Amino acid sequence: MARIELSHVTKRWGGFYAVDDLDLMIDDNAFVTLLGPSGCGKTTTLRMIAGLETPTTGKITIDGVTVFDSEAGINIPANKRRVGFLFQNYALWPNMTVYQNIAFGLSNIKEAGLKVSEDGEIIRNPSAGGAERKLTREEIDRIVARVSAIVKIQPFMKRYPGELSGGQQQRVAIARTLAPGPRVLFMDEPLSNLDAKLRLEMRSELQRLHLSTGSTFVYVTHDQMEAMTLATRICLISNGVLQQYDEPLTVYNRPNNTFVADFVGNPAINFMNARGTQQQDGSFTLKLLDRYDAEFRPGEKVEIGKWYEEAEKEIKAFEAKVRPAEKTNKDEPFKYPVAMVADAEEKKDPDRNDFVLGVRPEFVRICDDGPIEGEIFSAMPTGMETTVRVRVGNYLLTGVVFGGVLYRIGQKVRLNFAGDGTTLFSRVNGRLVACGTLNVKQG
Repeated sequence: MARIELSHVTKRWGGFYAVDDLDLMIDDNAFVTLLGPSGCGKTTTLRMIAGLETPTTGKITIDGVTVFDSEAGINIPANKRRVGFLFQNYALWPNMTVYQNIAFGLSNIKEAGLKVSEDGEIIRNPSAGGAERKLTREEIDRIVARVSAIVKIQPFMKRYPGELSGGQQQRVAIARTLAPGPRVLFMDEPLSNLDAKLRLEMRSELQRLHLSTGSTFVYVTHDQMEAMTLATRICLISNGVLQQYDEPLTVYNRPNNTFVADFVGNPAINFMNARGTQQQDGSFTLKLLDRYDAEFRPGEKVEIGKWYEEAEKEIKAFEAKVRPAEKTNKDEPFKYPVAMVADAEEKKDPDRNDFVLGVRPEFVRICDDGPIEGEIFSAMPTGMETTVRVRVGNYLLTGVVFGGVLYRIGQKVRLNFAGDGTTLFSRVNGRLVACGTLNVKQG
């Protein structure tokens, strides 16, 4: 197991910042996914921790050992960091058997205080002294037997990669990565080449593998479903800047801003522009969907005036970071999508009375006594559930209805928003104000 710490890590090429002043703490035995859209900096972050990319500035420690420090001039090469790397393409030797592919890297290990237990686990104790030595053939056999049992590929040891399925090749690549006993296992979109059914099976296998090995996993993906199902914590990045680092359900239920809310969740969250003010009891009276009056009641105490003061301090502190003025990939505000039948003119320069409401599809309820009038715009049944889009005036709201309910396009329905999972964001800065309940008055 290994704890990883990144402190003010930046990677830039000229004026382009791939990773911008990243602080990150990855605990022992964590399964952390680096999540974000293509080009956001997640693979660059992974490569910097592994030693395959050199940061421009910052400090990285693994298991208490500094592996990179720009000020101290420390940069330990990748082969000395005791980390394993699983690539998107499995990179198996086609002319070697499964056994030979797994054992290949073991023959190059040469360390002092090196031992192998009876069940094939490598034990390192360099403080014990003695001369450096290589692993014996018998020890390599024990290690290969152990890791092949973990990923369940024992029957295929004499086969060549071309004789294996995609999932079996993936297991061989994992076994080869586990064999040298890495402290950290890095994975860069390792399931993207598999079909949907096999990808689901391999997610389950990776989850089980994480528990059985006790290793620290760092996993890169742009698939938010993989991140939600596998990770103990999600590190969501956009344009090289950390947006949120939390447990999966926290990221889903309490997103820091509109970008996080939109990126995580399938079907995507419903955004609705709203305008209103906070009342003395802490609730907000709002106008939404052009015609409905509603009350938003926060689940926690919030005073919008003080909230804006704190938010503006944090934004100014971020903008005041010492960096070249010629940064080319500027940190532009996220343009959250409001689903509409036809585009409408957008209000420019929002003020403190302008908000954005976020409602997850599972909280959109079709019911006879709902206060919102609408009609079915589309209905997509999948058997277990049906995803419906409901037209409310010029707006479209997405809901998920569980069970075998059939809807026809154009059918008149009524809606309500259930639960306490509605999120209120500021239109000025896109940040989360509070989570709470939304009650719409009868239209």
